[in-house]
Amino acid sequence: MSTTPFSIEQIATVIGGQFFQRNVGHRNIEHLLTDSRKIVNAGTSLFFAITGDRRDGHEFIPDLYAGGVRNFVITKENYISEFPDCNFIIVGSTLDAMQQLAAAHRRRFDIPVVGITGSNGKTIVKEWLYQLLREDHHIVRSPKSYNSQIGVPLSVWQMRADNDLALFEAGISQPGEMVQLEKIIRPTIGIFTNIGTAHDENFASQQEKIDEKLRLFIRCKALIYCKDYAAITERINGCGLLPDTLKFVTWSRKGRADMQVGRIAKQSGTTEIQGVWKNDFIQITIPFTDDASIENAIQCWTLLLHLGYDNDVIARRMELLSPVAMRLEMKEGINNCSIINDSYNSDIGSLTIALDFLNQQQQHPSKTVVLSDILQSGRDEKQLYKEVAELVTKKNIKRVIGIGPAISRHADLFETEKTFFASTDDFLKKFSASQFHDETVLLKGARLFGFERISKVLQQKAHQTVLEINLNALVHNLNFYKSRLKPETKLMVMVKAFAYGSGSFEIASALQFHRADYLAVAYADEGVALRKGGITLPIMVMNPEEQSFDAIIRNNLEPEIYNFKVLQQFSDAVKRLVPEQPGIRVPIHIKIDTGMHRLGFEQTDINELVVRLKNLRYLKVVTVFSHLAGSDEADL
Repeated sequence: MSTTPFSIEQIATVIGGQFFQRNVGHRNIEHLLTDSRKIVNAGTSLFFAITGDRRDGHEFIPDLYAGGVRNFVITKENYISEFPDCNFIIVGSTLDAMQQLAAAHRRRFDIPVVGITGSNGKTIVKEWLYQLLREDHHIVRSPKSYNSQIGVPLSVWQMRADNDLALFEAGISQPGEMVQLEKIIRPTIGIFTNIGTAHDENFASQQEKIDEKLRLFIRCKALIYCKDYAAITERINGCGLLPDTLKFVTWSRKGRADMQVGRIAKQSGTTEIQGVWKNDFIQITIPFTDDASIENAIQCWTLLLHLGYDNDVIARRMELLSPVAMRLEMKEGINNCSIINDSYNSDIGSLTIALDFLNQQQQHPSKTVVLSDILQSGRDEKQLYKEVAELVTKKNIKRVIGIGPAISRHADLFETEKTFFASTDDFLKKFSASQFHDETVLLKGARLFGFERISKVLQQKAHQTVLEINLNALVHNLNFYKSRLKPETKLMVMVKAFAYGSGSFEIASALQFHRADYLAVAYADEGVALRKGGITLPIMVMNPEEQSFDAIIRNNLEPEIYNFKVLQQFSDAVKRLVPEQPGIRVPIHIKIDTGMHRLGFEQTDINELVVRLKNLRYLKVVTVFSHLAGSDEADL
């Protein structure tokens, strides 16, 4: 297999693009970018300007250029003249081009590749397989749940010469998508987890959806699935898509199968699962009791048996399975700190994602990473920690606390503020709360190091009642509403009253990272606090008071204007504080009363309001809005 990076010239040939070379110093490509916020190594990065329903990647080229990126795949030629010292490849579709490049990269490798699809459990099965197999293999795998048309090529691009096993997820939401993902992943072993109702609305029938998922396995040598899903079994036998040479490795709780699952006994926090494999009675115990975890564990069990693992080895490792954090946990810490807990595993891929999440948090300018040894990477130790140190530097981390003998051996590679400890016990013996204040702390450690003990001492002591906020759900809802709006329609999100008790900094940071257009708060001091926390989005203040106008103007907040008195007071404050300059106009929002009778200009006020606004040329009306008197009453 080839281990050399693709040159920009080779990439232009692979993706069939028109190549404009203006910079011969940035030729070898190691990193693919689709997000301007995730630059790791600008000099060896290639940005694909992907255009979606609401965002055009070309808009972020100036930001990437400022960050040092000089290689771009685009569809719009006008950027070539704007950035004369860059390399540009012009293609018809940047998404197709990135997928073609990832597929070409995949063809360089001849190693076992496990492709996982299904309605649920893909990420858990992938992560548990990683936990079960990492002692014996140097594994490359999809980061988190990177299983989309963009996520899959970014995952496959991670394949390197020292990998001897790959684990990739594939998720689809409409017909025609799996054909593209199969070309990129080219799995040799398949796992079909299950079938559910997700994305049913995009398919004519469940049969069509199952057939679409089965297209992932058209070149596989073996396929693992549960025969108890009758619809899957029916389509496997009747779809005509799968090769005659494909070996089916099945499991069932109801009928005959290669793995016949017998008694499932749930106890206090554990589940014992018995089965028969090749006429041998075998069993495992897992540290979970929910039905989804039991099913996911059996999928993993069946794959390891198919790979020839002794059941004693499997059983020992199954007992050590750890939960998979589907999202990073953010908690309040001591001394006004914020704690991000990602302490179940540590590898270079998940570290990159965790550092990106850390950088999204703007409530504290200072960032600290507590990092354990990276275990069983299969990499040269010095090269591994050199890469970690470079990553920490590029992500602007202020302080690193290393825990473990391996990372401590390479302390000299880290150029930031640093402290190293031989073990977690050593750290806790020397721990002082005064060492942590007004910062965001990321805990990133392998399970062996027991970082939950560090999390416990760093967390703010509180009552037992806990409100858990799922930021993934927040982002899902944000994207759902965006999908229902025209691309030119902006979205304002209310974060008043401490984001309705959800945490204003955390919610606002997530909304800013995922590119909401506007925020709204009730009072000026809420907006000022967000500005101090690093929030740069436009912020509307719904209840501006005269004594707050100076703070509103100095912090670039935008007041709601609802009567002539407030309009005059704010106008006077602007004239006093803002130097008159051509083209400088302070934004305001006009509220009209349409029947609620709380706040707002009345219908009889409109003519006078128009005249006044025309004369106040240093004010700019951004929006005009109302509060509906009865949104659920048709006659209103």
